[in-house]
Amino acid sequence: MENKKSPKIDAVIAWVDGSDPALIKRQQKYLKFELNKNPPGAEKTRFNSLNEIKYCLISILKFAPYLRKIFVVTDQQDPNIYPLVQKYFPKRVSDIHIVDHLEIFEGFESFLPTFNSICISNMLWKIKGLSEQFIYFNDDVFIVRPTNPSTFFKNNKPVLRGKWRLPPYERILWDKTKYFFEKLFMGVEKVKTPSFQINQWNAAKLLGFNFRFFMSGHIPLALNKKKLEEFFTNNPEILKQNIIYRFRSYNQFNTVSLANHIEYNKGNFNLVSSNGLYIKPYKRNDDYILKKFLNYQKDKEILFLCVQSLDLASKSIQHLVQKKMNEILEVNLQIL
Repeated sequence: MENKKSPKIDAVIAWVDGSDPALIKRQQKYLKFELNKNPPGAEKTRFNSLNEIKYCLISILKFAPYLRKIFVVTDQQDPNIYPLVQKYFPKRVSDIHIVDHLEIFEGFESFLPTFNSICISNMLWKIKGLSEQFIYFNDDVFIVRPTNPSTFFKNNKPVLRGKWRLPPYERILWDKTKYFFEKLFMGVEKVKTPSFQINQWNAAKLLGFNFRFFMSGHIPLALNKKKLEEFFTNNPEILKQNIIYRFRSYNQFNTVSLANHIEYNKGNFNLVSSNGLYIKPYKRNDDYILKKFLNYQKDKEILFLCVQSLDLASKSIQHLVQKKMNEILEVNLQIL
């Protein structure tokens, strides 16, 4: 529940149900291949859901109760979260808001539909009623220990979680070489595979960082709405060029990386480590999962957890992860 003495901080969760037939039908119109031959950035798993949105939401309500509102951004879909909130946090039901892509793309409707998480994050500053300070979540990211406002904002500035990296020249050289030889010997011009690292580097370059960049991880990310609004309002062509891609592209810049480097340029030096734990359960066994959750239990500095592409894991691993999440969040969600 909102504390009047606390700063107004909202949460935004980006969510899409990739198994929705209506969504798949919209995707097919823009895909050059069959669904089982997706171009990079259009993989089915990028938007498939397996209770993640519910765990994400409950984790926020449980471990960040000071947050004012929670906005769930989606594409003509219903995440069916209100019964869950009513059961575990009945006083917070009115604080949960579903936001459609049509709202945040108002004035930019020609770029819809989009199946691109980068494009969606580019437009979050347009959510009506969003607080100046907000925290951005992908739905596979969870808070797993108690936090407070200063976890995310200090001196009214976002806490920037990550570390400085050298430019990813090796990756760029490899991508260019691979692209060249595939074209030369196979006669095909393949689209470069989107890269979380490259997308962040692209943002840094845009703001004049030529020798290093600040790379964030798969964690909740603190942002300032006004600074994003100011940048995109003053640079509409940069925004339009970034949201033309229906699916995630190698050429795009990452929104959070853009925001982080704007913050640094403006004198925000609230730089800390990620406090995150990353789990990628695809082709993993029980020992891997159990070891990860044991690390969480032992390391009290771990505040956040990301479970990426859970839908690609075996059923037994899916069940194990959901069981562990139920334990951490003290809920009893049906295991899918």
